[in-house]
Amino acid sequence: MSEQGAALKRLERSIRRRLDARAALDRVVRSLPAIVQIVVAATAAYLLARLLLGHELPLVAVTVTIVALGLARDATPRRVVETVIGMNIGIVVAALLVQVIGQGAWQIAVILGITLTVARAVSPSAPFAIAAGVQSMLVAVLPAPETGVFARSLDGLIGGAMALLVTALIPRFDLMRQRGEGTALFSLLDESLGGLHEALRTGDGAAAELALARSRRSQSLIDDWGRTLDSARGVAAVSPWLRSRRVRLADEVRLLAVADLITRHVRAIARRVEVVVRDGMPRPVLSELVDSAAEVVRLLGRSGDDEAARYAARAVAAGLAARCAPAAVEGVGDQVVIVLLRPFAFDVLVHLGTSPDEARALLPPL
Repeated sequence: MSEQGAALKRLERSIRRRLDARAALDRVVRSLPAIVQIVVAATAAYLLARLLLGHELPLVAVTVTIVALGLARDATPRRVVETVIGMNIGIVVAALLVQVIGQGAWQIAVILGITLTVARAVSPSAPFAIAAGVQSMLVAVLPAPETGVFARSLDGLIGGAMALLVTALIPRFDLMRQRGEGTALFSLLDESLGGLHEALRTGDGAAAELALARSRRSQSLIDDWGRTLDSARGVAAVSPWLRSRRVRLADEVRLLAVADLITRHVRAIARRVEVVVRDGMPRPVLSELVDSAAEVVRLLGRSGDDEAARYAARAVAAGLAARCAPAAVEGVGDQVVIVLLRPFAFDVLVHLGTSPDEARALLPPL
């Protein structure tokens, strides 16, 4: 290998190490709110079970708390409750069976099989059943405490209660801060519509294909945004510290709903544009309409924090709606593009406060 090749290899390894270190640091920083939450809850559950109830080894209280909260961003009250229920089902079922059949190798098989069966019957969630199974094994394998095997059920309840209490009192504020899913989605839709504008302006089929490919990547962003928003709303619903955020989160839910509709419209428009530009002919009228749609998307992306952007988006959408007359272009394919732009403009207008009748009146007759 030449000196130049060896130098390039060293540079590549150096860059990779830096990127790995940066990713690790970012991962740790993003997990800090969850780590603090788990440490506080697990310690409190241990102290409560040990000092107040006198349990010598409150292992179940600690494990229930840790597993119920977890490091994932979706530690919502509902998910915490589901996990706690699953784990306590495992504890209770195992405790009952230990009283009947005792402890041992074949008893472990019986207890685990019955626990998983009961858990699957109670909930369709696979993690629910696994949580129940893990806790049942703690009861089946560990020696019974002096206070009796059912003391672990009480520990499980303590761990679950502490997990719920900490979820409300020490929320993960990273869920409340400005998240990137919405910004990334509107940016992707803007890029897609910008590509369609260029394809229609120049008759560039490759640009239309690229815009179509971009629009097809939008569903994962919609799904991610919906999941993180559900988590934020669930925490805000029970936390006294986040009461002021509920209105903003409700507004974001409405923005997500219209973003979902816009995403579907953009994908449909992109599919049709990709077909009509195959002849290589420029289409200035359609290009201007799609450019207006792109402007609407850009303004909507800023509307969450900028009231002026909402009014500007409504004005641009109204102007777009008024120009969506299929008769303005020739050819069935071109007219279909305009027909697809009409519900795009209508949905944006309704989201921004225009009544459905008023929005419908802005559209030229078909």
